[in-house]
Amino acid sequence: MKILMVCLGNICRSPLAEGIMKAKLPENFFVDSAGTISMHEGEHPDERAVKTASNHGIDISKQKSRPIVSSDFETFDRIYCMDHRVYEDVISKAKNDEQRQKISLFLENAENLKNSEVPDPYWGDMNDFENVFQLLDKGCDAILNQLKTNN
Repeated sequence: MKILMVCLGNICRSPLAEGIMKAKLPENFFVDSAGTISMHEGEHPDERAVKTASNHGIDISKQKSRPIVSSDFETFDRIYCMDHRVYEDVISKAKNDEQRQKISLFLENAENLKNSEVPDPYWGDMNDFENVFQLLDKGCDAILNQLKTNN
């Protein structure tokens, strides 16, 4: 199973989601992250995201930002988008229904959070990053439950 987490710049939300999911899944799963823009390509995650993850025992410091590419739609089994704008962007890049069926909102399966968005903490402070971490942690648990149910 290959899972891709996608946000706008791939320096805050999706790196955190990647790190959290990797910490929860067995090694036979592959988790990566990408952004819908290439503005931060090659950069490490935002230092506040790195610190927040580290506070929870997760190291995301070596990740590097990259934009989503067309081969991702072939490579990954599931593509999770952090908000509606990212979702619409990713859907527009899919070539067919099979690819579109792989794409969903990150919180789509989270109880009491359906159709919710993961807010972008980039313009916020450490509290915003911690709140996003907690939301991502709940979302990752929901995805894990969905994967168990479907297998």
